[in-house]
Order: sequence, then structure tokens, then C-alpha cells
Amino acid sequence: MTGFGARLSAATAQRGPLCLGIDPHPELLAAWGLTADADGLARFSDVCVAAFAGFAVVKPQVAFFEAYGSAGYAVLEDTIAALREAGVLVLADAKRGDIGSTMAAYAQAWAGDSPLAADAVTASPYLGFGSLQPLLDLAAERGRGVFVLAATSNPEGASVQRAQVGGRTVAQSVVDAAAAVNRGAEPGSVGVVVGATLTETPDVSALNGPVLVPGVGAQGGRPDALAGLGGALPGQLLPAVSREVLRAGPDVASLRAAAERMRDAVGYLAAGSR
Repeated sequence: MTGFGARLSAATAQRGPLCLGIDPHPELLAAWGLTADADGLARFSDVCVAAFAGFAVVKPQVAFFEAYGSAGYAVLEDTIAALREAGVLVLADAKRGDIGSTMAAYAQAWAGDSPLAADAVTASPYLGFGSLQPLLDLAAERGRGVFVLAATSNPEGASVQRAQVGGRTVAQSVVDAAAAVNRGAEPGSVGVVVGATLTETPDVSALNGPVLVPGVGAQGGRPDALAGLGGALPGQLLPAVSREVLRAGPDVASLRAAAERMRDAVGYLAAGSR
């Protein structure tokens, strides 16, 4: 079984290092002339699937589907299936994190045989990195990836993530723990999340895995300022953009064109991809 790290590296080398978000925020639904219900959610997602087919990675934001209960989850299941059928790697932005049997159940949902299972999932390590072990184990077994939150852009995160423990920040300890999981893999399938707007970032040069960089575009992250973020190696960064592109909808061609422009803007990051 080809691991997620290798599949991601091949996809970004061929299609560009860009992760496109599907974020059906109520304001975007309204801007697209859609209703804020499961039907509007489904129509929004269908447009995104049509526009983003042929790109490397697409990241549905789980919370915006979850807000509609079981009907929203049904749309999410259909969206994940449609994206994967189109040959796109799917990163479920679920940010799950818990302990023991509960974490194991989350692992089954997002990395097992569930209809929600994607190629990769985001996870929170702030109950201790070791709490993610059930997810890391199942993801490795199934050839899936995990992106662990390390340094996020929200101001509240700094009080925890920049705290010093044993001479390094908590965020750096998360990156180092992910690097330990990736040791010996080529490339690793455990990535980290580092916000595009941060001025202080952990060192990711030894991670041997991908770095998801959300916040490009509408949130203030500049594509031309990403190279070398955190000591990243060529081909290691995976910029993520949502609103900046989604504002171009609901016309499929316009949405695809906006995504292509952003892909071109970050294309230099693929140089020498591993």
C-alpha cells in the first residue's frame, strides 16, 4: 500500500502544491444565492467538486457540514466520495483529539472504514501528542495521513503553543513528535499545521513530512512570503486557501479559474518536491 506521504508528494508534483478548502459558511451560501440548509450545502459542495477536480488536495471544513446535523454529514459523505472518485486527495478538516477509546472511535470515523474516512484528517494534540496514537496507528495501517495542529494563527493559541517546556516551545515539541513518527519513512505521512500569518514558527526542517499552511489569501497570508517558512524544504509546504477562491463562485468556470490563479501563485513551492 502506498502511504499518504508518497501519494501527496506525487499529487503536488503533478498538480501543484495547493490545498483548496470547501467551507460552506452561511455568508458564502448567501453570496452564492443558496439557502442555509442541507440543500444549499449540497449545491455548494457539488459546484466545488466540479471546479476542483484535477487539483491535488481538497479540504472540506467538517464544522460547516456538522452544523446541519445528520443531513449535513450525509452531504459530507457524498462530497468526500465524489472528490475521491475525481482523483483528488481529500483532507477532512475535523481537528479531532481525545483519549483512549474515544480517540480510537474518532480514528475509525476518519481513518477507518466509515463513509467519512478521507485520505487524511487534521487532529489536535493538546491532550498530549500520545493521545493521538490510535489515530496515528490506524492511519498508518490504512495508508492515510494525519495533520497535527502545531502553531495556529488564532491569538489565543499562542499562550499554549509558544509556552516553553524543556527549552523548546510546545509547538516545537509537537513538530518533533511528528518527526519521530515519520523517521524512516520516505516521505512521512504525519504532517503538521502552521498558520500562514505567524511571524514566529516552529522549525519543520527535520519533520520529513508535509506542512499544511492555512490562512493564505483572505486571512492575510501572502503566497510570495511562504518559501522557507519554518525552515521548510522545497516541496514540503502545502498552502491552504478557502475564502479567497470561494468568493469567485458559484460559476464553476470562474471558481476553477480562481483556483488556478492561486495554484500558479504558489507553484514555485513545488520546485524540487520530494
